[in-house]
Amino acid sequence: MTHEHRPPPQFFYTTSSLPCPYVHGRTERKIVTDLAGLNAEVFHDRLSRGGFRRSHNIAYAPVCPDCRSCIPIRIRIADFMPSRTQRRVALINTDLHTYEMPPRATGEQFMLFQRYQRVRHADGDMATMSFYDYRAMVEDTPIETWIVEFRPPSEQLVCACLIDRVGDGLSAVYSFFAPELTDRSLGTYAILWLAERARQLNLPYVYLGYWVPESPKMAYKARFRPAEILIDGRWVDAVTLHNPPSSTERLRHITRVSS
Repeated sequence: MTHEHRPPPQFFYTTSSLPCPYVHGRTERKIVTDLAGLNAEVFHDRLSRGGFRRSHNIAYAPVCPDCRSCIPIRIRIADFMPSRTQRRVALINTDLHTYEMPPRATGEQFMLFQRYQRVRHADGDMATMSFYDYRAMVEDTPIETWIVEFRPPSEQLVCACLIDRVGDGLSAVYSFFAPELTDRSLGTYAILWLAERARQLNLPYVYLGYWVPESPKMAYKARFRPAEILIDGRWVDAVTLHNPPSSTERLRHITRVSS
């Protein structure tokens, strides 16, 4: 008699409601699940294609009541063409050297992270993170992850991007940069670099997380075209945007993705 090996069941939980970090006056609620065990990467790949994001050892997706603003978005690399502004950003930053590093937190990274948070997100939860919190963000990962450092000839760290490798692309987990170097548009440059790196690796997509049209902080993601957005469980061209799914529809889609 043989016994079929089955992976352990996956459990999903919903968080309590908290103030939304993107749209003032709204609350957010997430569905989360653990990423653990031998099948963590396969499970994470499936969830990424279904609109989930990773933080530490969990994957999450928004299921906010009465709000459909968070839309998963990814760049379609085969057709991606930088705009004139993006080409100018790439030209300005040709002096930067990039280093693909293992996910290990350093004091230099953390100092840059703190500067970035104080200037760009002083009212956010991440502004109060300690070095140990930052180290957990970088190092607590059950999948293939690395951090890319960007340095000018002086070798001073000016930008860093935490990246997950998924089956069909690269996923930008979190980026931070020297806030005073506004002329360099380092946040834009980091995404341009990711797009080129995905092209070199023959990967079809770069996942940018959630596009929130109502949030000025997140609107930049729609400037990388052509992009695809996840609507009703299907990735469609962003120009065909229609009414995003309700929270109930999102839960039904999550059930299909995770099964």
